Amino acid sequence: MWIGAGRMQSEGCDSSSVLLVEPFYGGSHKQLIDLLKENIASVSVFTLPAKKWHWRARTAALHFSQIIPTCHSYRVLFSSSVLNLCELVALRPDLARLKKVLYFHENQLVYPVRKDQERDFQYGYNQVLSCLVADVVVFNSAFNMESFLSSISSFMKKIPDHRPKDLDLLIRPKCSVLYYPVRFPDVSRLLPEHKLLRRLMPQEEKQEEQQTQGCDQEDPHQSESDQKPHPEEESQDLMRPLHIVWPHRWEHDKNPELFFSTLIKLKERKLDFHVSVLGETFTDVPEIFGEAKRQLEAHILNWGYLPGKEDYLRVLCEADVVISTANHEFFGVAMLEAVHCGCYPLCPKALVYPEIFPAEYLYSTPEQLCKRLQGLCRRPDVARRHSVKVDTSSFSWSTLKVRFEALLAAPSP
Repeated sequence: MWIGAGRMQSEGCDSSSVLLVEPFYGGSHKQLIDLLKENIASVSVFTLPAKKWHWRARTAALHFSQIIPTCHSYRVLFSSSVLNLCELVALRPDLARLKKVLYFHENQLVYPVRKDQERDFQYGYNQVLSCLVADVVVFNSAFNMESFLSSISSFMKKIPDHRPKDLDLLIRPKCSVLYYPVRFPDVSRLLPEHKLLRRLMPQEEKQEEQQTQGCDQEDPHQSESDQKPHPEEESQDLMRPLHIVWPHRWEHDKNPELFFSTLIKLKERKLDFHVSVLGETFTDVPEIFGEAKRQLEAHILNWGYLPGKEDYLRVLCEADVVISTANHEFFGVAMLEAVHCGCYPLCPKALVYPEIFPAEYLYSTPEQLCKRLQGLCRRPDVARRHSVKVDTSSFSWSTLKVRFEALLAAPSP
């Protein structure tokens, strides 16, 4: 097997039929390559570290063209859309004969930038070209696929003249959706008692309780004094302050401004809650994080990235509600991991979220988000008694493995 940035392992390439190429070997990109490497037979892997994304997109094809050996046993090439596939197969005609599979974790046609003039045309253009030379184009969600295909025409209008036409009609027949496969760990040992009992509850009882909860949801016309907990729920475990978690990258596209402004409103209304702000930080952390930490200090349980997976999962298991305020999301592993750990989700009614989450977990405006959280702060038992109506198993590796095996199967001679 070959693995890493050109380093050779014990076996030669002659035994490999699948070539896995990842220019940005980090985060979800790394997790997917690792899953395929561990579960698909006869693979060779070539990666570059997850640094300097823009330079990876610009130059990785030339690098890989020089380090991938000529190997007659290769039948399939799989890469994320960070790679300029068009350049790679032009530089290496021997790779052009392979079944070329391009996987989109995101797309650069609609990836948000703070100002439209900051959008570099070349990255989206490279992805379009890569689709044209690929044999199979796979997206991690229908939202990702449709937002890409529907934007090609307007994107190409940025070209001042001699614009290509109908590229979406050429690309669409190659396209399909294959959800990102999440490897959900067994978190039973980390779950608090009320979550563990809910997980072990027979399905019939869950459905019956969901119907009861439907009658128990907070009525917006009720006065605050009417919104009292059920007597049977007045245990210390169920009535402690609501624990809200935000497990996202500390970047502007995750819209931390909305999240923190909402929590500050809850604080001003004298509502009790705890908050854990997780997720990775990068070079430029939005200023709002420093200000929010100062204003919400008394409510904070966890603040900052937890490098240990066990520690991260423990916080998710202890939390009650997971929030997304994202301006962009093509799939959303963090939200699904939190739901797997028993958190009640609240997401924008936009982007990929309506594809994954039923309407009751979606909000349309900042006011709706604030109102939903206000109600849950007053009645934390509602979140803790709720069985989330999202089947996370449908996004698991165990469910999706067969489709990935078919995707990476060698073409018929």
